[in-house]
Amino acid sequence: MCSAGQLNVKTDTPPGVGPDDSRQPAVTGTDCGAGDTMCVGVILGFPPEIARELQEWRASFGDPMAEVIPAHITLITTTPTQDWAATRDHVREVAQAQEPFTITISGTGSFRPISPVVFVNVEEGFEECVQLHEKLQSGPLERMLPFPYHPHVTVAHDVAQENLDEAETVLRDYRATFPVVSMGLYEHDTNGIWQLREELDFGGDTDEEQQADTSRAGGRSSTSN
Repeated sequence: MCSAGQLNVKTDTPPGVGPDDSRQPAVTGTDCGAGDTMCVGVILGFPPEIARELQEWRASFGDPMAEVIPAHITLITTTPTQDWAATRDHVREVAQAQEPFTITISGTGSFRPISPVVFVNVEEGFEECVQLHEKLQSGPLERMLPFPYHPHVTVAHDVAQENLDEAETVLRDYRATFPVVSMGLYEHDTNGIWQLREELDFGGDTDEEQQADTSRAGGRSSTSN
């Protein structure tokens, strides 16, 4: 598994924070872990150096979530499911059918006034993300979303308007390119914490499967102010 694919959410992440699309309404804690229901999310993580750089930018705009949410692209926002085995198998199948691809993030956009969010655009790899989302948001994870899926990288959320303006201006020339070779399947556990359940290599096995089967044997960025 390449580090470009893994997101390590800190174990002190507040309830409700995790793999999420900033425009979509949050699934409440009562929806996750109620009865047989669990909530999952699927994301694309970033190479450590790019994730660190974007987290530093996010922190500079006064966003407290910079400390607990590493930079990532959400493929599936918080989604309830009652069948973990079917969900796991479904996500594994999508990953195994997907070839690695390249992501380029470039320039900024905003969901304002619908949502107080500024993001870095996904340029190269946009269609691959959309296709992955459509494949994943089916079967045991099928549900209707109020807004069309739009891959993006949040860099400021729910901060003062002047901070949102600053983020949108300062990062308008930001650009980074990196390979994506896997995606992470997360569970929102009963303690309100996002736990990585499996990191799934594209066209291959999960980390768990690779470790169990002992018989089988970076990125760049630029900002101009």
